[in-house]
Amino acid sequence: MSEERRKRQQQREGTQQPKLSRRFVWVVIVVVLFAAAYYAGWYRKNHRLDAFAQCVASKQARMYGLYWCPHCADQKEMFGASFRYIPYQECAVKNSPHQLTEECKAAGVKLFPSWQFGNNPPKEGVLSLDELRDKTGCSLP
Repeated sequence: MSEERRKRQQQREGTQQPKLSRRFVWVVIVVVLFAAAYYAGWYRKNHRLDAFAQCVASKQARMYGLYWCPHCADQKEMFGASFRYIPYQECAVKNSPHQLTEECKAAGVKLFPSWQFGNNPPKEGVLSLDELRDKTGCSLP
């Protein structure tokens, strides 16, 4: 190859490499933007009831449940990640799932899930978010 031709080839190779790295940077930026949008949507979906759950807790509402109870799991699932704010009393004794804890016996809970609002007797069954709103006066998002 002539010297002139070799220089042109090196210049072409030198200019092609930055294009490849630019493409890579753009691909990374697009992937990061999609990941951020997905995370934001996931976070919003799982934490949209945080304020409502905190308000329910501030109204002295308490949920009584059993770890093996499917209806209790349904009630927890309604809140998603926001359930961590709900005062919850586990009523099953470890290694003896059909025996109730003393706290639950004292509250008079027999069916699960049960909700107690202040000093009122427990209300049994899965309550919708609208029913909880009506009982506590908290506003739903």
